[in-house]
Amino acid sequence: GPQMARAAAFRRGPFPARVEQGREPRQGDGRRRAIMRIAGELHLPRRSAMLRRMNAFKAYDLRGVYGRDFDADTVYRIGRVLPGFLDAPAVLVGRDPRASSPEIHDALCRGITESGADVDDLGICTTPTTYFFTGERGYRSAVMITASHNPAEYNGLKFSRAGALPVGDDSGLREIEAAIARPLPPPAARPGAVRPVAWKDDYLAFFRRRLPDLSALRFGVDTSNGSAGLLVRDLYGDRALYLNETLDGTFPNHSPNPLEPDASRQLRELVAREKLDLGVIFDGDADRCMFVDNLGRFVRPDLVTAILARPFLAAEPGAAVLCDIRTSRSVTDEVSRLGGAPHLWKVGHAFAKVKLRELKAPVGGELAGHYYFRDFHGCDSALFAAGIVLGAVAEAKAAGRTFAELIDAFDRYANSGETNFTIEDKAGALAALADWARAQSPAVALDFDGYRFEWPDWWFNVRPSNTEPYLRLVVEARTPALLAEKTTALRSILEHVI
Repeated sequence: GPQMARAAAFRRGPFPARVEQGREPRQGDGRRRAIMRIAGELHLPRRSAMLRRMNAFKAYDLRGVYGRDFDADTVYRIGRVLPGFLDAPAVLVGRDPRASSPEIHDALCRGITESGADVDDLGICTTPTTYFFTGERGYRSAVMITASHNPAEYNGLKFSRAGALPVGDDSGLREIEAAIARPLPPPAARPGAVRPVAWKDDYLAFFRRRLPDLSALRFGVDTSNGSAGLLVRDLYGDRALYLNETLDGTFPNHSPNPLEPDASRQLRELVAREKLDLGVIFDGDADRCMFVDNLGRFVRPDLVTAILARPFLAAEPGAAVLCDIRTSRSVTDEVSRLGGAPHLWKVGHAFAKVKLRELKAPVGGELAGHYYFRDFHGCDSALFAAGIVLGAVAEAKAAGRTFAELIDAFDRYANSGETNFTIEDKAGALAALADWARAQSPAVALDFDGYRFEWPDWWFNVRPSNTEPYLRLVVEARTPALLAEKTTALRSILEHVI
């Protein structure tokens, strides 16, 4: 039919059998392109835009300051090549409420429809919304326009393929980057259409079916002026106290990154002032959530993984629980005590989603507050995680226990949290720390995402950030004194490299 004809047309997109990944423009490219000219319009990338966009492709997505690191031309060209690359007759598209999102949305939709594919448009939504409907309705391609927790001037694109699997560094993102640097074929003779998608009722119904009885619970919700504000009141009703619920992509009240200490200040104060049982804070695109306990203390996000694991391990003893390489031994010890099999793996959604499926794990979590669920197509969902934690605290309250007591019962180690070091020679710093650690005869040595070295009473992880110019260090020990001693030793090594 007509749709198959269009699909055949855009499958012939600019993807040769052998892709030169990330090749920089070379002198003489213009003459070669002139020789390659084909009938019809030849779409060439502007050189200035081409140089900018090389700064925007990250390990898991495209992200940067809009207008500096990438622009509308970058996005348009991605729209032109993406459907052919993923063999997708239609692309599901969503966006967050940032000021630049409408312009990016227009450029992306123009590129997709000129390729001959249709756009099924979710409008403003959360990032997990795109994951959910990609898996639920069988899309071969989806794009979420968001910069997640980054400041307001940032924006970006997150890509999904069939089954809601990510498109990352080793699963197609480099090929897309290379393809948009080459000439585009003429637009399709029959352009695709942009079709609005009604999604909210079906999405809320999915979570309502899983929401436990929260009638006795008093809690606060901070949506950070992000897209979770579209959903939380419909889900939790008047039982919650809400902060920063209005969508505002300038994020006027605090950073959209809940890991920044000041971002959770309003919620911590609300919980303490109103004597609430807990608070939950969502990031800008609602793929992450974090928690404040009844004492007004911020709960380190990796600890939440142990709370999330409990109901799944009760139903499925012996199941794997995915944890990132930075995860506290408090968590892995607790998962083991609950009868689960903790499995450490690389940081980042592009890696976690694939590994979760490989392990057939029902749940996984990261230090950054991403929580993954087999029942959510293997993807991260802050609303899914929040529902489980709220239920756990409600159950504990009925038994006379608080959220703080739940956490303190298994959080037995002194932990530094993740510290960032700006180091130009990341490789040299990693090597120096690894050499030092190996000389100390570690009991465990992991090297799949930076390094994690373990001894009976302490461990550390050091890894280069995949998205920012940092080397990241986490140290944990059995006592605060030992933590201070080991952290000082590691910092001394890094200072010699800096």
